[in-house]
Amino acid sequence: MYEPIRAKSVHTMADADFPHRSREEELDIQLAGHLAALLAVTDELGLDEAGGSIARQIERLRGAAPVRLSPAAPRTADDADADSPAHLADTDRAELHARALALAGRALVVAASRADTAAAILSAERMDAHTAALAETPPAPGTPRRLVGAH
Repeated sequence: MYEPIRAKSVHTMADADFPHRSREEELDIQLAGHLAALLAVTDELGLDEAGGSIARQIERLRGAAPVRLSPAAPRTADDADADSPAHLADTDRAELHARALALAGRALVVAASRADTAAAILSAERMDAHTAALAETPPAPGTPRRLVGAH
């Protein structure tokens, strides 16, 4: 009645000669990447204690300690004052806190999808801290105020 199928289906996997990663492994890699980006911003802000917590989570996921921005790294006289966290302008700090908030949010989503309670709690704590820091930072001159709930 029907003609038999002669060609291979386009929906079947090709010969799997190479190893595939599981969903869990992919989520581990993604979470470690988001946390590493968050660590870079956290180190740039000079938040050593928070950076240590993030670094421990990355080490747990990757099996190796992440590379960190060293506060004791030798600097030249020209950039010693300009790049130190204490001398960041308020707008620069606000941008870094906003970036860290977004990264922590991404890490929280991935941690929740892989049911990693420790990483989810850490990400939520970092989101709270950066939200609080953004609330304390005065808006840049000329920036319109956002009304909450207004459309």
